[in-house]
Amino acid sequence: MKFTQLRALVSRNCKVFFRDKGVFLPSLIAPLILLFLFLAFLGNVYRDSIRSAVEGFPISDGLVESIAGGWLISCLIAVCAVTIAFTANTIMVQDKARGRYDDLSVAPVPGGILALAYFLATFLVTALICFVALGAGFIYIGIVGWHLTAADVFLTVLDTLLLVLFGTSFSSVVCFFVSSEGGVAAVEATVSAAYGFLCGAYMPIGSFADGLQTLLSFLPGTYGTVLLHSHLMGSAIDAVTAEGLPVQLAEGIRSGFDCTISFFGSEVQAWGCYLAVCAGVLFFLALYLVLMGTRVSKILK
Repeated sequence: MKFTQLRALVSRNCKVFFRDKGVFLPSLIAPLILLFLFLAFLGNVYRDSIRSAVEGFPISDGLVESIAGGWLISCLIAVCAVTIAFTANTIMVQDKARGRYDDLSVAPVPGGILALAYFLATFLVTALICFVALGAGFIYIGIVGWHLTAADVFLTVLDTLLLVLFGTSFSSVVCFFVSSEGGVAAVEATVSAAYGFLCGAYMPIGSFADGLQTLLSFLPGTYGTVLLHSHLMGSAIDAVTAEGLPVQLAEGIRSGFDCTISFFGSEVQAWGCYLAVCAGVLFFLALYLVLMGTRVSKILK
């Protein structure tokens, strides 16, 4: 019975989102526009940075393009996994603003099922859009220079799913406190403007001041971005040594482009990055369920 209710509510929430073309189409197109802007305005910056880092050593243009492309695509997915989740969460905010949430709360549906239905619908919508963007990114990398292994592709998909979970749980907590459609638009605009910098997507973390670097090392999204950088750029950086460049130079590129991250001077391994993101997901998901449960209890009283 509960599973049937959950499936019906998730289906209903997804249909509401996809039916609103004014929200769905911009959400679908936005990552592709962002990809174009990244390539048009930031691509040359990172290509020049890579060439500058290996100045005096021979390196093929295809390898430079592959490394720069991996950086740009990983940045795109890291940002979209969170910003698109805020757009998808307009379903919950619209229901609250239009009184539908109160109607659903007094229906014979457990509060936990209602909360989980919003969460799962947001996750599914966000994952769909992010994987469309990731597919476009793979096509671009394939055109400019493919150095990814099967393991890299699998881990990139895993990273994307994990970041979508993080974005969904984080946005669900924030949107819980938003009760108007104008309010969620304002929150979405703020997050879109700031999150890329806070997760280290727009600029390498090493370019920030020491205090800000320390702050970013406490944010789960930062570790998700590092995982994407590592898996979309790692094999191309490894190929640098095959072209006769010193290993130290390759490691310098890896560090400079945030394929690794340190926490108070100690390098965090990949399992530590996964643990940090998972901890963020569990924290925000638990907080969201508690908040939603409290709200439903108040309505029923």
